[in-house]
Amino acid sequence: MENIPQTCEVLVVGAGPAGSACAQILARTGLDVLLVDEHDFPRDKVCGDGLIPDALAALRRLGVYEEVLARAQRVSHVACIGSRGGRVDVPGTLAVLPRRELDMILCTAARRAGARWLAPARFEAPLLDGERVVGARLQVGGQALEVSARWVVLATGARAQALIASGLCERHTPSGVALRAHVRHASLAQRLHAMEVVWHRRLRGGYGWIFPGPDGVFNIGTGLLGSHQADAQGHGHKQPMNLRRLFDDFCEVYAPARELMAGGQIVGDIKGAPLRCSLTGARWSRPGMLACGEAAGSTYAFTGEGIGKAMETGLLAAQALQSQQPESLTDAQVRQRYEESLRALHPRFALYEKANRVNNYPWLADLVIWRAQRSPAILKRLSGVLEERTNPGHLLSVRGLMKLLVASQ
Repeated sequence: MENIPQTCEVLVVGAGPAGSACAQILARTGLDVLLVDEHDFPRDKVCGDGLIPDALAALRRLGVYEEVLARAQRVSHVACIGSRGGRVDVPGTLAVLPRRELDMILCTAARRAGARWLAPARFEAPLLDGERVVGARLQVGGQALEVSARWVVLATGARAQALIASGLCERHTPSGVALRAHVRHASLAQRLHAMEVVWHRRLRGGYGWIFPGPDGVFNIGTGLLGSHQADAQGHGHKQPMNLRRLFDDFCEVYAPARELMAGGQIVGDIKGAPLRCSLTGARWSRPGMLACGEAAGSTYAFTGEGIGKAMETGLLAAQALQSQQPESLTDAQVRQRYEESLRALHPRFALYEKANRVNNYPWLADLVIWRAQRSPAILKRLSGVLEERTNPGHLLSVRGLMKLLVASQ
């Protein structure tokens, strides 16, 4: 295969937010980085498309904040809506941009920084020297290509195949699933300006959302956390819940969703995708390889938000690999750096896992919304969840719930 790179210092597999962030930072330092993806770009990606403050902070670090915001739909608040119709608007610095555009911006920035690019190139398996990963076998144009690398960063998303092939998978089944559509509705775009998240007893176990995007195109979808149960070997089965039925139920119980789907123009396909949450389900590293993004479980349970934390794990992987003399870093040092940085994030993920009880018991959302309507202090705490100054696990602990019931709080 002429003119196709076959060696590099760092091979980054997957050009979503995690992989592109990692590739850009490493390329900035002068390392020879090869970024590959199984799809040509731009390409579609199933996601809610919402950019909350942690994502915006990462975009600033990557130098693309202004470029993203110039294309995105800016949003001033998240509307939390309960089963009984209660609503509270939580202020925040937010935006919505389809992943097709966001990921293209991030991938282009990595290439602009000096990362080489190869697509479509599908990851098949790591190359091994004993137990150490020393590259990867790819499929390019129907032919096998072996790329040698000092390090491989696996940023292949929530699907388990690459993790299994790499010996990193601990949970074959996902943490959850989501279904979304892009729908253009010019009239509704004049009236619906918030990122709306809806809990309802008909959606128990999950939630629905409508996010206003650029050009009058909305992202509408439903997410279901805890959709699969795993056994001790990491295998499991899907819970008896039809995701498309959940989507239809959302449209039945929430009038704006019904109006959007009945009178709007669907743009592209209605698609579903798995979620891997809470930094669980996979080993984060092995000699010669780091896993980041959703491959490492970077999505939050409870909210299903993953773009910001995917970029953050990609930045942490790059930080662990950075050195003026990369060959001087031992496997143990790199892996220790990286895994310690992820362990530092783990308590926050664990509390989001606890907060996931709202999805299983929608009446909790009704309680929080009711109190936030009457208490500026609680509304401020909800805003703090968006800004990552307040943890939702604390808000929804037994002690936190007791406080919600105290009128003076």
